[in-house]
Amino acid sequence: MRVKKGFKARRRRNRVLKLAKGFKGRRKNCYRRANQAVERALDYATRDRRVRKREFRALWITRINAASRLAGTTYSQLIRGLAKAGVAVDRKIMAELAVLDPKGFEAIAAIAKSA
Repeated sequence: MRVKKGFKARRRRNRVLKLAKGFKGRRKNCYRRANQAVERALDYATRDRRVRKREFRALWITRINAASRLAGTTYSQLIRGLAKAGVAVDRKIMAELAVLDPKGFEAIAAIAKSA
């Protein structure tokens, strides 16, 4: 008589199939295909949590550089001036200032220039 492995295996398979919800073709309802697709998707998700941080930092730096050039300096000079002046404003906040409050950003740039 054949043994189907019962409750535990079914629960494991259903967990994988639930994660594969929204996939196309047999990847959503065929356990073997779904398991491969879900493993790959989880690998990408793990990798991209780190990549997201890099991409956001690059975006902030680009925005700060553009705003600092409008204020008459460059990104590297701005960061160096802020470090010398002892101003502790991180790049995320400076990028938001550059977009939402240009006058405030120019005030920070003036502090960096004078240092």
